[in-house]
Amino acid sequence: MTDPVPVAVPRKGRPLEAVLERIAAVASDERLDRLADSVSNTLRYEKAVTKGSVDAEAGPYDRLAEYSDPTTTAEPEFTLMRDDRNGKPRRIVFDAATVDLGDVTVKLVGREEPFRALRTHEFALGFDSADLVLEEVVGIRDTGLGNISDINDRIDPVDTDVRVVTGLGDTVYHTLMGREDRRAPNTTFDRAYLADYEGPLCISPRYERLVTAVLGTDALDGVEFVYPAADEEEEAAIARVGLGVYLTVTGSTAREHGLSVGEHLFPSETVLMRNAAETDDSVSRVLRALDRETTDSEIRV
Repeated sequence: MTDPVPVAVPRKGRPLEAVLERIAAVASDERLDRLADSVSNTLRYEKAVTKGSVDAEAGPYDRLAEYSDPTTTAEPEFTLMRDDRNGKPRRIVFDAATVDLGDVTVKLVGREEPFRALRTHEFALGFDSADLVLEEVVGIRDTGLGNISDINDRIDPVDTDVRVVTGLGDTVYHTLMGREDRRAPNTTFDRAYLADYEGPLCISPRYERLVTAVLGTDALDGVEFVYPAADEEEEAAIARVGLGVYLTVTGSTAREHGLSVGEHLFPSETVLMRNAAETDDSVSRVLRALDRETTDSEIRV
């Protein structure tokens, strides 16, 4: 029997849910639908426990034993990790699951940093947030970029063998927004507005390189990055500064702060990646299996 092909996936959050949904969609298997629902519901509950919004009746080891069945390959496995929150609470996260995609069997393996696991050739295939690719390896140029399909052209082949294959469509956008009272009639906060703007731009500190890659250095001439104060909501900070970039879901809370939601600059999307130096036939078979359902952000590599 051929061993399952290992594929690195996030341990929790929206990117993992997007991966499980894609796997279930391409396989058209009710068992995989149940797997996706089971893992997602378990991790949402565990997130609530970690945040303290839900009190668990049993301890973490008892819950872990209830969730995981390592003797049955068709069932998911979970593991305990230390969370980064104050007190370093133990958090139950996804560990592994074996799934059948027709002519190939895949083992989804949870990793804290799937993208970096591909960079070190620990895996040939994996899923992670496109944000991490921009934060680490996408080159900074005069002009910005706006689509997942632009990423590979900005990766220096000397720096990494990892390339983006496709996006999964779980799109949340990095969006330009500003104070409504600073927007002239019949104008919007967009790249053209920013090209003529000089002054502070409020962003999350972790996104400085990402925002620079997305906007380009020309647009940022005369712009100074500033950051939210400790314990300050990002949208409140943007309202205080007047203009900023924020990861927007609906824009409703932005309007509560008197902000006008402008141009969607770049999609924060889960992407399928491959290490191009790994050319085993099993990699191609997995890619063909996952290619049965495509998205608008699909890239051919």
